[in-house]
Amino acid sequence: MKFNTKTIHGNQKPDKAYGSVMPPIYQTTTYAQTSPGGHKGYQYSRSANPTRTALEDALASIENGTHAIAFGSGLAAIDAVLKLLKSGDEVISTNDLYGGTYRLFSKIFEGFGIKFHYVGMESTANISSYINENTKLIWVETPTNPTMKIIDIKAMAAVAKTHNLLLAVDNTFATPYLQQPLDLGADIVMHSATKYLGGHSDVVMGALVVKAKSLADRLYFIQNASGAICGPHDSFLVLRGIKTLHIRMQRHCENGKVVAEYLKRHPKIENVYWPGLEDHPNHAIAKAQMKDFGGMVSFTTKGNNYEEAIKIVEKLRIFTLAESLGGVESLAGHPASMTHASIPKEAREKTGVVDSLIRLSVGIEDVDDLIADLKQAIG
Repeated sequence: MKFNTKTIHGNQKPDKAYGSVMPPIYQTTTYAQTSPGGHKGYQYSRSANPTRTALEDALASIENGTHAIAFGSGLAAIDAVLKLLKSGDEVISTNDLYGGTYRLFSKIFEGFGIKFHYVGMESTANISSYINENTKLIWVETPTNPTMKIIDIKAMAAVAKTHNLLLAVDNTFATPYLQQPLDLGADIVMHSATKYLGGHSDVVMGALVVKAKSLADRLYFIQNASGAICGPHDSFLVLRGIKTLHIRMQRHCENGKVVAEYLKRHPKIENVYWPGLEDHPNHAIAKAQMKDFGGMVSFTTKGNNYEEAIKIVEKLRIFTLAESLGGVESLAGHPASMTHASIPKEAREKTGVVDSLIRLSVGIEDVDDLIADLKQAIG
């Protein structure tokens, strides 16, 4: 079954009760038992819920995994991965990292005795000196947030396999429409399903997808024991969003290309970060492991002027100034003061998150209107 068909039919089937094509929203906490332990597969909705199961089955299908585990947010999903570790373990992480992930690593799990190394992963040679007997996990984000660096997943998987490490890949920006990390050797794929998978800015959710049953069992245990689950209505919304993922991503990519090329030509713009540009330093890797280049575009103004960047995002009219990304509507953000404000200034500027950086989530509107909006805001 090809991907565009999987989004609609993959691991999905009509509901057994009445043949409902879309899974019903099972808005229940508990389930009747015929005798203690005698039930139809469901006992309590923290442990499992039929609507959530339908979503997890669909997620596993589109990522070419065997098991998916859905959570109340992307950070809850990341939290579950870190709970596979123990005090004294070490993690090698992408240095150009979503601010919320950095905050979780540095402010929560460092306090539990887990050590993190934040490394530029453009080359596997960069991480070799950090691997030791305590290393247990490599955490990759690609494309990275917000400077769109591309990390070679297959190369990282080879390193992880050599040293018997887990490799987890945050696939939020790319989605399984553009890249499938499990097929490239990753052990865990993470999604903030709030973004492209949901696609309509109306639900907060996270997910993990794996191929190994033993790993899935450990993560299911953490999901149930920690309780950071998503509700049935949210599960329904993301399942509905997945059904149009392929056609939305096509338009995100088409519009992203036009926006990136426009910004590249603009005399007031210094740098444009979009992996589809041929002069992007990781363009060749992106071309090899991605189907297309996505709708996330970041750029800086000339002179690295903070006030100029703020003026631009405040003048935008079709691009909404807001947190998040991946919805049908175009959004703009200022990472240094919004999504990445939790990262110390010196650390984030080393990765390119400077005060003039603006991040765009290019939506599916008419691209001529998006260009006109950028033109009037930038001048």
